Amino acid sequence: MNKTRTASDGGCDTGANVTPKRPTLADVAALAGVSTAVVSYVLNDGPRPVSDTLRAKVLAAADELRYRPDRNARALRRPRKWRQLGLLVPDLTLPLYAALAGRLEIEARTRDHLTMIGNTGYDPDRELEFTTAFTDVGIDGLIVVGAVNTPEISKSCRRARVPVAWVHNRRGPVEGPAPLVCADHVAAGRLAAAHLVEDHDCGDIAFVGGFTADDVEYGDRETVAQRHEGFVSITGSSTLIHTDLTPEGAYRAVSARLRSGTAPPQGLVVGTNGQAAATMRAVTDAGLRVPGDIRIVGFDAGTNQNFGQITLTSVKQPIDTIAQHAIADVLDRATTDDSAERTPMPVTLDRGESCGCRPDIRPAALHAAPKL
Repeated sequence: MNKTRTASDGGCDTGANVTPKRPTLADVAALAGVSTAVVSYVLNDGPRPVSDTLRAKVLAAADELRYRPDRNARALRRPRKWRQLGLLVPDLTLPLYAALAGRLEIEARTRDHLTMIGNTGYDPDRELEFTTAFTDVGIDGLIVVGAVNTPEISKSCRRARVPVAWVHNRRGPVEGPAPLVCADHVAAGRLAAAHLVEDHDCGDIAFVGGFTADDVEYGDRETVAQRHEGFVSITGSSTLIHTDLTPEGAYRAVSARLRSGTAPPQGLVVGTNGQAAATMRAVTDAGLRVPGDIRIVGFDAGTNQNFGQITLTSVKQPIDTIAQHAIADVLDRATTDDSAERTPMPVTLDRGESCGCRPDIRPAALHAAPKL
């Protein structure tokens, strides 16, 4: 007996895929009680006029059947050099997502594809709206970064027969093949904690972040949870400064901890890059020094952060490799095993000033600037 294969964040189970029957132009025509030519005129806005009554019948039938035009057939009728990919990103103001989007766009161009980007704001409804809009215009594949509405996105793309590459992390089960292209976030948490404990002899360190539905309504709580798991594997206990995933939340939570009257921790691991600067500000506003009193390690710092007052020690993901694998996942789906597990990619530690490792890592050209 065939069954539809499903997958959770951890991967896919076994079983045969059952692809749902795609509604055809003839199905819409039959339900509306018109000819296929009339359906074509309505959906393509011509070349012949159609009465408002017939147009309403056709559109109602198309909606009922969830009909979508065949993107491959349409592409054959309109040959062009540049084809299109869709990309969903939660927040382009964050350095990690901006870097991923930029690298994915570059990789797509090498394969003669332009990228349409939807900035979703961790809004599940907006994710689905962008998905439907992109599949309607005829994309060759969809790349989804940090999705929170994974089940509906996967169903929509499966109906439209559009391959999907899941990147960084996702929330909820996936329908059909579900490889995830991501860094090893658990290893990232281990590396950050181990650097403070083993390299800097910090005996008391805390993790700044939140990863439950109560802590975080919108945000990448899955990645933070995995980083916290790695942190605990080194420290042996969970000393957690609870916060949502906003800079304001981190500032408030860290400030409250440092002003509570108890001894401050010797080190902090900050779960997201977006909260690192707020955490450092909370430390200095409490009258403490970074790294003199509290050493700090974060994640995914951008190169622009090299010009801050204190450069952040950060565990980084292999952005270029992730982008290459994601593009290959959607464009080479016919020639690759799309049900195979993806091994999380290794991460690296980029030492900065916030942990006390290096006094100055600004570009050498900065020191060569002429004196005024």
